[in-house]
Amino acid sequence: MAADNASSVTEFILAGLTDEPELQMPLFFLFLGFYMVTVVGNLGLITLIGLNSHLHIPMYFFLFNLSFIDVSYSTTLTPKMLMGFVAERNIISYAGCMTQFFFFCFFVFSESYILSAMAYDRYVAICKPLLYTVTMSPQVCSLLLLGVYGMGVFGAVAHMGNIMFITFCVDNFVNHYMCDIIPLLELSCNSSYINLLVVFIVVTIGIGVPIVTIFISYGFILSSILHISSTEGRSKAFSTCSSHIIVVSLFFGSGAFMYLKPPSILPLDQGKVSSIFYTAVVPMFNPLIYSLRNKDVKVALKKTLGRKFFV
Repeated sequence: MAADNASSVTEFILAGLTDEPELQMPLFFLFLGFYMVTVVGNLGLITLIGLNSHLHIPMYFFLFNLSFIDVSYSTTLTPKMLMGFVAERNIISYAGCMTQFFFFCFFVFSESYILSAMAYDRYVAICKPLLYTVTMSPQVCSLLLLGVYGMGVFGAVAHMGNIMFITFCVDNFVNHYMCDIIPLLELSCNSSYINLLVVFIVVTIGIGVPIVTIFISYGFILSSILHISSTEGRSKAFSTCSSHIIVVSLFFGSGAFMYLKPPSILPLDQGKVSSIFYTAVVPMFNPLIYSLRNKDVKVALKKTLGRKFFV
């Protein structure tokens, strides 16, 4: 069946974000700016964590991987979107489309689960501080990270399996700026409610399970914070978690809005706008949120810059 797909449809035409000619160049420079901030911000955070030994703790171990995931999946999507703003016809080959889709799914699922691992880390740090070193040992962190990327592989393989068993008709116009599951299913001749059900189940595992984990973690965290007698201690605990809550809200809010609603309720054109948040805005904001609201990162940045200027 996959071979039939490849022979009947060898390429797709991506609709892009908008078909308004006067908006193409302004949007090109806007998203180029987003992408540059994303790459510089995330690679900067990765470098900062790598160079400063006092940041070699579980919280920053997960933040290091979050930055890696963000810069990777932004790179999977944004360059092709930028080409769409300047090219007359934004064409992507069948193999290129499937490759982009696979890595997009892998990194989005990985991001969902790295955010839940970070929530668990904050839960242990605030609710069980005396057991933190033992509970979040290097071995445990490595196993959690293995689970994160394992779920990334699961999400990518499950969605790819769903796509491989459908046949594409003559129409190869994808109403999106990237290869995504819902617009690809719209082009299929033989997709059924079973395919949409698989999408819903896989996305629920990708979004629902991490959200439940995060809610439970923050339920316990909130309960512990309210039992802290000193105002300073309470304030410090809230500030530690606030960055993570902002990132989680942006990422899961836009993702759920796009995938966990029937297509009749959310037309694809509105879905494209929603997709912008978790594919372009969230990866750009993550390093800014975590660095601007984090005292340790600010100190590490000053140290690193001071060391550079001194040398």
